[in-house]
Amino acid sequence: MLITIHRGSHEIGGTCIQVSTANCSILLDLGRALRRDSIDPDLEKIKVDAVLVSHPHMDHYGLIDVLDKSVPVYIGELSRKLIDTAPLFLGRKPYDNNFHTYKSWKPFSIGDFTITPYLVDHSATDAHAFLIEAVGKRIFYSGDFRAHGRKRICFDRIVANPPRDLDLLFLEGTLIERSNDKYPTEESVEQKIYETIKDQQYITFIISSAQNIDRLVSAYKACHKAKKTLVLDFYAAWVLELAKKVSRGIRAMDWNYIRVYANHGQDQTLKKNEHIFEDFRQRIYQNFRVKPAEIRACPEKYVEFARISQSPAIASFKKNGRVNLIYSQWEGYLKYSDKDYLGAEAMAAFRKDPNVNFICAHTSGHATLCDLKTFTQALNPGRLIPVHTEHAHRFREHFENVLELKDGVDLTV
Repeated sequence: MLITIHRGSHEIGGTCIQVSTANCSILLDLGRALRRDSIDPDLEKIKVDAVLVSHPHMDHYGLIDVLDKSVPVYIGELSRKLIDTAPLFLGRKPYDNNFHTYKSWKPFSIGDFTITPYLVDHSATDAHAFLIEAVGKRIFYSGDFRAHGRKRICFDRIVANPPRDLDLLFLEGTLIERSNDKYPTEESVEQKIYETIKDQQYITFIISSAQNIDRLVSAYKACHKAKKTLVLDFYAAWVLELAKKVSRGIRAMDWNYIRVYANHGQDQTLKKNEHIFEDFRQRIYQNFRVKPAEIRACPEKYVEFARISQSPAIASFKKNGRVNLIYSQWEGYLKYSDKDYLGAEAMAAFRKDPNVNFICAHTSGHATLCDLKTFTQALNPGRLIPVHTEHAHRFREHFENVLELKDGVDLTV
């Protein structure tokens, strides 16, 4: 079996790993880079039979739009639905790849390969690791994972019953030199949200990704406890709608203390694509819509779940008094320019605004060093290759049998 990391051996995001036999070749993820100086893989020179997408974050699937459309893309069922509709809300065409869906823990075959997806705990819903078997070799790709979210049982299950006799483990190391101590669990973020909103005298905005279901649940639980109304846009409400279909714990719009703000652009998206969204728009207007005038009349009753690009809405409320702003995603985005990450500069500026109570409350979507060690000890691989990390050289300090493989260098297993 031949291994080539095209990108991801020494950077976070943009992961692209090729695994090949004499007869078949697959890519593990095909993501867009987060780093400005990163170079995309040359897909015209990389010939593969299929792409496996571990989860619906752009840094793991974002280059499939330039992939040859005849190449099959294997992805989780919920992930497929999320990336099918996300472009519509941005005014873009949906992906037209040759999609195939897989199910957690159900093995499937691609040529010589047998792949078993393992559901993992991550800040993206429907995230998976992969066991890859071919020509007598067994490789495990961790994807992005953690052990401190609301799906930590997925981590516990793998550790309790790990795949055996692994020749190689690709292990993500996002937090190898970062601390997650301030907010070590999703519950700690929920508690901070609650403490901020329970006696609020003005509106609160929570800045996070709508695809972070755990964070949506944390916001909802805090609002329910504080008897505040959580306001979502159409897209976040749609994400919950999709998640409800695959998770018994997600009741979506049946929850109390949730309302939806219908902005014009997203409203038009739903109207133009009724064949996809069916009666979703109608149900929102009939039962869950909140009007801007209602929010402005009693802003202290509301908590709005928003994206980083929605700084104009925050600025609008700020004109009439103070606002709470809970920034609940990676703080590194605040160092980006608007050119690289829409809304980053305006959001960062709120930190110094006297009318904004700016609070950072976020727990990482990635495993801590302690959990990486627990995971690796359970899997006990013959060799460990660091990926999705900026500090691959530090792995030898913490793990055995580490092979630091550079981008573009072939390895025969």
